[in-house]
Amino acid sequence: MLRVLGALKVATADQIQRIGAPHLAFRHADKETPSKRKQARTASHTAALSDMRRHGLVENGGSTETGDRLRNLTPKGLQAASYELQRPVTEMGSTARGAGSSGALHPMAVNETVIALLRPKPDLARLTVDPPHVQAAAQAAADGPDGIGTIASYWTEVPLPATGTWNAPGKGGAQADIVLTAPQDGVPLLFIEVDNCHETAEELAGKLEKYARFFRRKVKDTDGTERPMWRTRWTVPEGRYGDVPHPPVLLVFNRIGERNPTHTIARLRELTRHLWQGERQRGGHHLYDGKIPIVAVALENLRAHEPAGPVFLRFGRDHLEPLLEAIGNPRREAADAREEAEAEVRWAEFQARVRRAAQEQAAGCGVGA
Repeated sequence: MLRVLGALKVATADQIQRIGAPHLAFRHADKETPSKRKQARTASHTAALSDMRRHGLVENGGSTETGDRLRNLTPKGLQAASYELQRPVTEMGSTARGAGSSGALHPMAVNETVIALLRPKPDLARLTVDPPHVQAAAQAAADGPDGIGTIASYWTEVPLPATGTWNAPGKGGAQADIVLTAPQDGVPLLFIEVDNCHETAEELAGKLEKYARFFRRKVKDTDGTERPMWRTRWTVPEGRYGDVPHPPVLLVFNRIGERNPTHTIARLRELTRHLWQGERQRGGHHLYDGKIPIVAVALENLRAHEPAGPVFLRFGRDHLEPLLEAIGNPRREAADAREEAEAEVRWAEFQARVRRAAQEQAAGCGVGA
């Protein structure tokens, strides 16, 4: 629970259980009503949170619009969570005190985005004494597509200073709703913005301009070398010659507001063209040097189809893709593979010509006669 709250800042017992103990959802699936199922599967977490509150680690943070109680860490709890997540306290962010004063609609959408990307799987070892139908349902979930990373791969409310420092950001910067670092799953660094469909395309474009300002900012690293500020915190491959794009930004639209995300995305794509548009090459692929890969997805589609599902729209492309393809450059990779294969063929042909020439020369000199 410390790890979950340390990453999410504020959450309900339901969200904590779904991330930390997803097997409980299968054990209590036979309860008569959704409310009774939720009460049963979160009972142990609710009790543990009460105990943590008595020890000064957790405090109540208000309620969601549906009446679920919110919990957030105290400064003491944040320090304990930093130990569990193996993160410096200075990188843990705030305690999110007061986030639930207005229903916490945005934090809840952020949490649901993390859960949809993470796709926690049940621990089958905890269900060995449960009925066969419970084990079968859990097995089906365990056999499904994997999510991305662990809860320790996610950071929320991360300042991206265009001026100032990491701990004291100045004016003109952005704050990422989520930062995902899961190189083991093909996502070394991904910034995520969650919109409840209340913001206009112009407002979202303004946020992306702040991202661009942050990505362009350079500072001196500990070795005295000047490099992009974001590289002083996150480790990402340097990229290839002639093509060093900025980190990708994923826009997640949760349709509870009055704005149609389809219209917002169309307008936003035009407003930010200068930030994401690549340069077409003769091989049919594009180079994105100094550009931001911007990708959009609906939260409901992300939940239904997982990160591996073709539900992500990369600005500048006309088809939906899985996340890894959308944030990458598969056409460039295919072109590189073709070029490498052709180079290997040319090298093999050259070596064959050299051998034939050597054999002909040896024959003309009467070697071996």
